[in-house]
Amino acid sequence: MSEQVLKNFLDADGRLHAIPSKHAKLLVVLDHLSQRFEPGKVYPEKDVNAILEAFHPDYAALRRYLVENAFLTREDGCYWRSGGTFDV
Repeated sequence: MSEQVLKNFLDADGRLHAIPSKHAKLLVVLDHLSQRFEPGKVYPEKDVNAILEAFHPDYAALRRYLVENAFLTREDGCYWRSGGTFDV
């Protein structure tokens, strides 16, 4: 299912052309986006914004969704990856 969801929401160049409104599909997209953040690394907000803006102009909404759904954790203006799938 996840590959099909990504195919439906990502352009050929990998940019997100729409943010899914259905929560299950949003989680698939957020998991995909969370892969862009290195586990154990702390990111200032401007770096998070730059990474997410490469996928969609509404990077603030994506950042908020990532935090609300526990893919990223935020504290004192810094973010780190706290969820999503990990390759082992």
